[in-house]
Amino acid sequence: MNMKKIITILGARPQFVKAAVLSRIIAENDGIEEIIIHTGQHFDANMSEVFFTEMEIPQPRYNLDINGLNHGAMTGQMLEEIEKVLLVEKPDIVIVYGDTNSTFAGAMAARKLNIKVVHIEAGLRSHNMQMPEEINRILTDRISDLLLCPTNVAIENLKKEGFDKLDINVVKCGDIMKDAVDFYSLKSENKSSIMQRLGIKNNDFVLATIHRQENTDNLASLKSIFEGLESISKQTKVVLPLHPRTKKILEKHLLKYNILLIPPASYFDMLELLKNCLMVVTDSGGLQKEAFFNKKHCIIAREETEWVELVENDFAVLVGSDQQKMLQAFDNYKNSEFSFSIDLYGHGVGQAMYEEVKKII
Repeated sequence: MNMKKIITILGARPQFVKAAVLSRIIAENDGIEEIIIHTGQHFDANMSEVFFTEMEIPQPRYNLDINGLNHGAMTGQMLEEIEKVLLVEKPDIVIVYGDTNSTFAGAMAARKLNIKVVHIEAGLRSHNMQMPEEINRILTDRISDLLLCPTNVAIENLKKEGFDKLDINVVKCGDIMKDAVDFYSLKSENKSSIMQRLGIKNNDFVLATIHRQENTDNLASLKSIFEGLESISKQTKVVLPLHPRTKKILEKHLLKYNILLIPPASYFDMLELLKNCLMVVTDSGGLQKEAFFNKKHCIIAREETEWVELVENDFAVLVGSDQQKMLQAFDNYKNSEFSFSIDLYGHGVGQAMYEEVKKII
């Protein structure tokens, strides 16, 4: 029997987390070889390299080191370099995750070479075409062969777009991030000392992250968000791992706020911060769910979310860049007793995804 070959394309922090689950399952099964291409989209060591070490993901065979460019140049270079690798390796399937430039470039390179494409976290929509991520996810879904969807909402989005009339296999598997949080939460307490290093205590701080282009590229929005966080910090300490893009803009405009800014955190550090924080303020899609998995409310610094079920069930609230709404949400959530027992995203998702991939390989 010939060894089947999967190429997995990764470029950003949430993709490393999700891939860790499926890569572990692939490695436990004979007859399939996985090769990882790291596009280099996240180039800070704490946002990429450390994930492969901490999470025991196979080291990338290819690191394309493509970063720091505008969308067109970045996507174009990724497309060119991924194509070169695919021509050499000749995989049976290419797996892409999420909604980054790496996602779309990988899917497009494979599609042009008639290699099957699997899109994990398919069907999500913000319905905001100003978001680069929305463009990436829509185009990736359309050129994939297998769409593995996390929620019923994702399935419905695809039906509304006519995917049930296309020769594309659409399957609801649940959210693979849940598997990652369940597995690595057992390890993070022994692997991370961030609580001690920062001198913070359980339920004594708010965890925040801000990196979305819609916020960082709009100076008024960015200022308003950080002013809201600074207002919260007058009641409760705010800890914010600083994304390189956000750091650059704050420094450029000489913006300083009375919150605890720390370097980008490793995954185990982030898990410990999530486990111990009072609540989360973020514009990250992945962190919204990780907050829910860790039984924390989430204040979303965006006008919309792909994870609408979090808002519908009052686990999260949308505040955009409105600092008054942010403060109101903080006040509403800080003393609330709430059950997080509802199952929104499934269990054993990685294994279910692996079984679907095996069907088309």
